[in-house]
This record gives sequence, structure tokens and C-alpha cells, in this order.
Amino acid sequence: MERGIVVVGAGAAGLMAARSAGEQIGRPGAVLLVEGARESGRKILVSGGGRCNVLPAEESPERFVSASPGRLVRRFLDRWPLAAQREFFEELLGGPLREETESGKLFPPTNRARDVRDALQGAARRAGAVLRSGCPVRELVGVPGGFHVRLDGETIPAAAVVVATGGRSVLAPGADAGGTEWAAALGHTVRPTYPALAPLVGDAPSHHALAGVSTKGRVTARAGPGPSADAAVSEGGFLFTHRGWSGPAVLDVSHVVERASRAARRADVRVAFVPGTAWEEELRGRPGSRGSLSSSLRISSLPDRLVQLILATAGVADVSLSRLTREARRRVVDSLTAFPIPATGTEGYRTAEVTGGGVALEEVDPGSGESRLVPGLYFAGEILDAFGPIGGFNFQWAWATGRTAGEAAARRFSP
Repeated sequence: MERGIVVVGAGAAGLMAARSAGEQIGRPGAVLLVEGARESGRKILVSGGGRCNVLPAEESPERFVSASPGRLVRRFLDRWPLAAQREFFEELLGGPLREETESGKLFPPTNRARDVRDALQGAARRAGAVLRSGCPVRELVGVPGGFHVRLDGETIPAAAVVVATGGRSVLAPGADAGGTEWAAALGHTVRPTYPALAPLVGDAPSHHALAGVSTKGRVTARAGPGPSADAAVSEGGFLFTHRGWSGPAVLDVSHVVERASRAARRADVRVAFVPGTAWEEELRGRPGSRGSLSSSLRISSLPDRLVQLILATAGVADVSLSRLTREARRRVVDSLTAFPIPATGTEGYRTAEVTGGGVALEEVDPGSGESRLVPGLYFAGEILDAFGPIGGFNFQWAWATGRTAGEAAARRFSP
């Protein structure tokens, strides 16, 4: 049997890899795309509330999280810059991407995630790739001249393999994210995986009583002492839930809390609901002022119930500004600008949007996605040790690494 290219995993990275490899080879049937789940692109279909946040509006490589140096993350992303990705999708989807100015997110012209998945799947098929869904890979074995990809009752010979199996987040029935196990068996360093971009949880009844209350804030999370501490900061939507806290700003820092809890430590999480600089003066009030402290705080558009929790956390009664002591004023400002979140962990893979950890970037060539240890083996997408914040950045990573790996694998193919 002739050896072709096998792409394992038909998610965002795998679909892009299969399309890119097939287009470069130009020969129908040379690329086989196998997917354990019954339907391809599950994460595409559920992202953005069914709208699919295809890309971010602006580059932000410094916001990616990896145990590898940031320069390596940039090198992977630079292989297919954001502007070129946007142009590709606007052509593929037949119109300009819709931009949400406030969030910096880009959506498909139709606002339908299924249109994105279907367009990518169609592009892969037009490029000659064959898609087999509901077809889990049981084992990946290196053999002279290539690989054996073992399915249930069948072994597929391959000249090159692109592993795009993703992680354990948003795992579709039938998929198993087994790529990290194959990578480790073939000698790669696989950094411990963990749920990321997940809501936080903690035992805080007074907070849970505000479930459904939302606002904006700047969230910081820090674990460990000194300059080497694990830390993250994000600004945006903040939401109280029945079990804890969510919203984009919370999700973006949740990896710090998750890693701390796995090390039996507690991360310090704080929220600045308002900028701190003006509030010392604002809360001084004027002599004889009858305005209450709570009414002053509501001017900043903070929800009433949150204002009461802020005051309770500060241990300050809702008095008139004229009666506010210097010490009480300091405590209120601290509560407004460094409100403590008693998080003990995250909701885990059940609600995580991505998986942190994975194959070390140092062992993968960013110019091709090829393993530096096993010739002909390529990695793309979430299996690599890097993830970005909320806002289309993880699709940007998937598209870039998938295209790079697919094109490079095609160059190894010799019919």
C-alpha cells in the first residue's frame, strides 16, 4: 500500500493541516484525515456561543502562555501572520469578517460557526483530502520509512503524520486526545497538561449570593513569592456565579489558580473594579455633604449588590461621605481596587476552553512543525505547549500551526 500523509484529529488545526497538505500535493487521496468523534470540528462549532470567534482583530503574542520561551511562540505564529489569516478566511467565507470593536473579536460574515467548520471541511475535500470520522487511532508506531497508524482492525502506512489531536477540553464523544501519549512514547517531553481558560470556584457564600451579577474589572492572579512568581493579569468582563467567578478577565488568569491548586498552594486573586487613582479624593467628600458612601460608589456604574459586598468586605458602614474616616476611606479604596477573590481552583476540563501544557516547543521546529526527534512527525494546535487568551487567539494558533505542519508534511511526500 502506498504511503501517504495521515492527519490525526479533524479539529481546527487538523482541518487546516489536511487542506494545506492536500493543496500542496495536488493529488486526490494522498492525505487521510482521521477523527475519533463522529463529527469534525467540535470546538469550532461550539465556540463563541455558536458564532465562532475565528480570529482576534490584533496580534498579541506576548499574552500566550507556555513553559517555553516567548520567542518560540512568536516564531510559530509568524509563519502565518494574522493579516494573512484574516485575508484567507474572508476569501474562504465569502465576505469580510465581522468585528466586535469593544472585544476585538472577529466572527464569520454569517455569524454561524457551522459555516466556518463546513467551509474548512469542504476546502480540505476539494484539496483531495479524505475525511474518516468516527475512526479513533489506537496507536502510532514509527517504522522504517515512516509510520504505521493503527485503527480498529486496520493499519494505515504513512510517509508522514500530523498529530493534531488537541487536548482534553471540549472533548467530543469518541475523541481521546491521545496524541500526548504517543508523543511521550516517541521520546518527546510532554509538559503536564491542565485545564485553562476555565471559571474559578471557591467556598464564598456572600459572593455566590451575587450569582448573575456582572461588571468589568482588572483581574490579577499570583502564586508564589518574588519575581519568579506565577502571575497573570487580564481586563474585561467579570461575572459572579453560583460556584465562583467567570467572565473573560477571570478565564484569562485561571491557569495560575489551576497550577497553584495542583501544587497544593493558594493563588492570590484580586479584582480592581475601578481605577484607584481618583478614588481617594472622590471619597473625601465635601464638608457637610449628605451623600452616602454607597451612592457615591454607584456613580461608577457598579451594581448595587456588588457595592454592598464591597463595603462588607471593607468592613465599612454605609455612612455619609462627610463622616468617612481616613482609615475607612483607605479600606474602601483597597476593596475597590484590590477586591479579594477566595478562589481555591477551577471548574476543570468540564468547562475549560483549552488545555495547557503539552509537547515542549523546543522539540518542534517552528518553521515546519516537524519533530526535532522523529523525522516525518509533525505537531499542530493544542497538543503543543502554548495557549492564548480569550478572543480568537487559540484559533489563530491552530490555523498557523496547522497550515505550517500540513505544508511541511506535503514536502516529504513522494508519490
